[in-house]
Amino acid sequence: MEKLIDRLTAIEGMKSISINQNTKKTNVILGDVTKCIWGDPYITDMIHLRDTKDFSLTDTAVAYHISPQSFYQVNPVQTEKLYSLALDYAGLTGKETVWDLYCGIGTISLFLAQKAGKVYGVEIVPQAIEDAKNNAALNGINNAEFFVGKAEEVLPAFYEKKKDTDADMLHPDVIVVDPPRKGCEESLLQTIVDMQPEKVVYVSCDSATLARDVKFLRANGYELKDVTPVDQFPHTVHVEVVCCLHRVNS
Repeated sequence: MEKLIDRLTAIEGMKSISINQNTKKTNVILGDVTKCIWGDPYITDMIHLRDTKDFSLTDTAVAYHISPQSFYQVNPVQTEKLYSLALDYAGLTGKETVWDLYCGIGTISLFLAQKAGKVYGVEIVPQAIEDAKNNAALNGINNAEFFVGKAEEVLPAFYEKKKDTDADMLHPDVIVVDPPRKGCEESLLQTIVDMQPEKVVYVSCDSATLARDVKFLRANGYELKDVTPVDQFPHTVHVEVVCCLHRVNS
């Protein structure tokens, strides 16, 4: 082990070495246990906000601690464009209540929090939520709150339990979703419709499930206003898409 660590730490820029154990015979890559054997248990990165007119860099940036089991985009330049578009589509003025579903380590949430009144994030991976909370503190952001669980379970259950109250979090101005390739479950989409946000910002990594989910939202009171593809994975067939739907007659 010491020889392996010596060889790896000789690589320029090496910050952390961890070992993950996965004994399950599934398509999930990482197991539940990760042990840091050298360096910090996380790496640190910065994402800068870009002007969506020409994608030039702005002075706004967010720092992130990223642990081994947390999701993080691998193309830094295109990621900044992707998240800048999502924030631009949200059209925040400083007073809005926003839900960020599938929030990961808070990559989009913390940009939203800088422009919104309150942001609520939901993510299934517990370590990612710990990272999100730590990242909020790292950036001095105190108007973001995070919940562990499946978005398709947390939001419907929360809404059903509290729907007769006037809480702002039950009637958000904007809901942002950034689901995996399978897209959003219909139960989640129905809850989004029931909560009646003025805007739904959808960040997609699979255009087929995006089309399916947009069809549901359009059939239930929303109009597709903006769509922008982002070439997140050059020289492959994969593309990210950011779109914005507005509630009709809102």
